[in-house]
Amino acid sequence: MLAITSLLPSPASDHINTLIKSLETKFGLTDVQATPEPHLTYQIVEPADLEILKAALQEIARTTKPFVAHTTGLGMFPGDNPVIHIPVLRSDDLNLLHHRVLQVAAPLCSRTDKFSAPDLWLPHVSLALHDTTPELLGPVLQFLNNQTFNLELEISNLAILRPDGDMFVREVVFEFGGK
Repeated sequence: MLAITSLLPSPASDHINTLIKSLETKFGLTDVQATPEPHLTYQIVEPADLEILKAALQEIARTTKPFVAHTTGLGMFPGDNPVIHIPVLRSDDLNLLHHRVLQVAAPLCSRTDKFSAPDLWLPHVSLALHDTTPELLGPVLQFLNNQTFNLELEISNLAILRPDGDMFVREVVFEFGGK
């Protein structure tokens, strides 16, 4: 499976990486670092033809102007291994980009992620996942409660991340070129 994302540039990525590193130091949470670059995920896919998907995403990037998305607060997806994240506020620009990605990905992929459907998609930046436990939630949230989560995220690219051993790494990045 591949992830269609936007990689987040500095200074937001630096702030997010500092938070992630502090969670490792204080609580031993490291699984989120399997994807070392902070990002926003639009869709998880299994493409039938990766080159055709790349060409379609490159065209979206070529015709998209960079824009700013905003975050606020702190979120959690519950479960045996809760995901702690920074919610990204949906905007017209972000919704349009998500829609365009879904439009090209759906017919080109044999599998897509159901949680990326327009009515289910909750854009976010993950801070901790897979190695969290319900018992850690209280202390982690108490620690994060004093941090800043009102960030401006420059959305200026589409990237495909692919698995490489235990990591997710860049397959390709398409910078936005629209005016």
